[in-house]
Amino acid sequence: MNPSWRGLIVTALVAFAAGLGGVWLGMNVFQRSTPSLHDIVHERLDLTRDQIGRIETIEAAFATRRQALELEMRAANADLAAAIREEHGYGPGVTAAIERFHRPMGELQSETIRHVFAMREVLTPDQQAVFDTTVVESLTAEAR
Repeated sequence: MNPSWRGLIVTALVAFAAGLGGVWLGMNVFQRSTPSLHDIVHERLDLTRDQIGRIETIEAAFATRRQALELEMRAANADLAAAIREEHGYGPGVTAAIERFHRPMGELQSETIRHVFAMREVLTPDQQAVFDTTVVESLTAEAR
């Protein structure tokens, strides 16, 4: 291998490693971490045993429903991949697969909001205030 190719390969590897390092730093050091709703509910709201039990029941039901909807979305993505492979353009199969994906995606969003309100109902008014602030902040975090 001549020296110019060796230099090019070394430069590419160093650039790749620097890129990975930058991504790692961005994700682990520089990114502002907003606590998740789950963290707020379970770690900051000082829940009673009864509240914990009720919320765990709500979360278990939601987890089952979310998993089913995510499976539907993955299946729709597989259909989309097949349609793209067959049509090589924005044809009827691609359109149908996109529409198939939108239904469970919309249902998941609605189920998530229902889940949030169901958990809120278990909380005291003071806990609801913290919960509400967290929900609003998480929904507007991208805009900030």
